[in-house]
Amino acid sequence: MIIDVHNHFYPMKYVEAVAQQSAQIRVTYDKDGNPELHSPGDINVVVPGHRDLAHRDKALTEAGVDHHVFSFTCPGTVVEPPARSVELARIVNDAFHSAMQTYPGRFTALGTLPLNDPQAALAEYDRAIRQLGFPGVMLYSNVNGTPLHDARFHPLYERANRAGGVFYIHPTYPVGVEAMQDYWLMPLVGFLFDTTLAAAGLVFSGVVEKFPNVRWVLGHLGGAIPYLAERLDRGYHAFADCRANISRPPSEYLRAQFYYDTVNFDPRAIRFAVDFAGAAHVLAGSDYPHMIGSMRQMQDAIAAAGLSPAENQQILGSNAAALFKL
Repeated sequence: MIIDVHNHFYPMKYVEAVAQQSAQIRVTYDKDGNPELHSPGDINVVVPGHRDLAHRDKALTEAGVDHHVFSFTCPGTVVEPPARSVELARIVNDAFHSAMQTYPGRFTALGTLPLNDPQAALAEYDRAIRQLGFPGVMLYSNVNGTPLHDARFHPLYERANRAGGVFYIHPTYPVGVEAMQDYWLMPLVGFLFDTTLAAAGLVFSGVVEKFPNVRWVLGHLGGAIPYLAERLDRGYHAFADCRANISRPPSEYLRAQFYYDTVNFDPRAIRFAVDFAGAAHVLAGSDYPHMIGSMRQMQDAIAAAGLSPAENQQILGSNAAALFKL
């Protein structure tokens, strides 16, 4: 079984809701009738694969992929005022639940949370996990500039820790995005380093050590984490501040409690991530149906990484099946 854990879905009820009322997102339509969601410094074209379950089901069959664990995508609901963010998060999660019921065994959803209202986010987390049956939720790499290791999110992590929960971290507008307006530098570079900053902050702050039963999934092969982990370890040994909240070098947490999806289609990069974290902590991901995503390239890159058949099987499906209890 091939399970793709990094792909995105836009419920049309959400698109219709923000078209009617949004403080940050403007909706237009392209010549093919696809909604275009304009947010500060960005635009997302909601193609059929983003919004049509039948189209997506057919695309999976054509690509030879068995299952999608899908999530919402940036900027999410947190760019709206808190009360509206809560309303939109509920709309998204209800639609995700409906998709799972409509195509049982084909689609699994990760919840989205109104993290700009931490108390409401905690309530929506409970609803997503206990009532809607999601195996985890997606967090953005920062919340309107607030880092994920901020104390206001600790009650959420405590709740997830008791249940052995899964948080999938997806990048959003990086701090300093003003320097990334040309050449698509925000998604091509900024996203990856915002994921890296989020993971490093969660480790150095002691969040990951304090909540040892939480599993964290990093998109886009962890940004630069596998490549920079040795430097983080050097910081731990060199600077007292980097030892204040943790008892072991960062790489030990980054190997034990983090997973890395394969949305980097360079086989050498995938091989490097496997060498760093182990094949048991790498998950297949395509970024479908974004313009730079591909289920075929996902599979080709994994096949070309020079891994053993057992490692390929882990990455393509069995790791995700175990993590998300599929």
